[in-house]
Amino acid sequence: MDITHALPLLGGMSPERFMKQYWQKKPLLIRQAIPGMKPLLDRAALFDLAASQEVESRLIEQVLPAKKAQRQSTWRMRHGPFERRALPALKQAAWTLLVQGVNLHHDAVDALMQQFRFVPDARLDDVMISYASEGGGVGPHFDSYDVFLLQAHGQRRWQIAAQKDLSLQEGAPLKILANFEPEQTWVLEPGDMLYLPPRYAHDGVAMTGDCMTYSVGFRAPKQAELGQEILQRLAEDLSDAPELLYKDRQQSAVTEPARLPEGLTAFAHQALQAALKDPLALQRSLGEYLTEPKAQVWFEELDDDEADDHSLSELANTQGVTLDRRTRMMFDDRHVFINGESYLAGGRDARLMRQLANDRALSGKDWRTASSAAQELMLDWCLRGWLRVSSGS
Repeated sequence: MDITHALPLLGGMSPERFMKQYWQKKPLLIRQAIPGMKPLLDRAALFDLAASQEVESRLIEQVLPAKKAQRQSTWRMRHGPFERRALPALKQAAWTLLVQGVNLHHDAVDALMQQFRFVPDARLDDVMISYASEGGGVGPHFDSYDVFLLQAHGQRRWQIAAQKDLSLQEGAPLKILANFEPEQTWVLEPGDMLYLPPRYAHDGVAMTGDCMTYSVGFRAPKQAELGQEILQRLAEDLSDAPELLYKDRQQSAVTEPARLPEGLTAFAHQALQAALKDPLALQRSLGEYLTEPKAQVWFEELDDDEADDHSLSELANTQGVTLDRRTRMMFDDRHVFINGESYLAGGRDARLMRQLANDRALSGKDWRTASSAAQELMLDWCLRGWLRVSSGS
């Protein structure tokens, strides 16, 4: 992607300019970010996804106050999967179905998400589709991450505010702002898109039935969570290290038996230093964590008829290979990371692997320049369903 090239997706500005002026700084409304936008999957297909055990979905219903004296609506939320008969009638007002990670299950939605790769893959998360009946929404709230809200069908009214008061309604099953005070209001038509930075208050309400909004969301790991994950992975690396037992041959008799021995404290400190002794350990753990597939992601391994290495190699030689849409692949200066695994890489093969990660594909010509070891590794990824032979030449 040429980050200096103006994109309709970003309202005629370049990714470089957008990241500098708007990313994590201020909202941006883009009219006709995708001109002529139509839903990438219809209502029936979305409902089928919501019925699957492999897909995360939620149903949110707003119960409007029966009396004017009641100021706030009440909310109900259920987690899927949902059979069609479990969903409200289409004509019933004020309900919303949220289907998470649709890009993992639908090629066109995945292709939409790829258009946002001017942001690092380590930050790009997934595409959620919100289907709402008239009046449907999830209430005024804020997200802890950046989001692009693309209108795909129908109309949705968005109200936003840069308010500091982010206190929440008590007892609600959703994180709904208690004192939302909108500052700007827009109605989005199909193809319009709104970008919001983290912690920006917003409320979207469907103005029509069959309202579909695509939310392109981003990962924002919490520092403590990231540290915990990395330490856990470093500890797993230590499990293969030689066992060293604590020794205190010079320990003298003590008058304060409850005091921690200084020697044992130093021994524990050495254990932590050993975990980071490998200069690449931190990068390796981080890359493995960031490419780890989500819990509900499954890959289809090739069956015996498809798993002939010679045939796969011949096809890859002529047609090239493409990453499966569920595969997460990244790299640093020394490693290649794919679906939670790491590989040291250097030289020509490293350049090819980085190209595969960036382009999510290699041509047959590129495949043929890889070493036999690299081809063997990629064939193994094909067998595991992480990589696929491209459909064309």
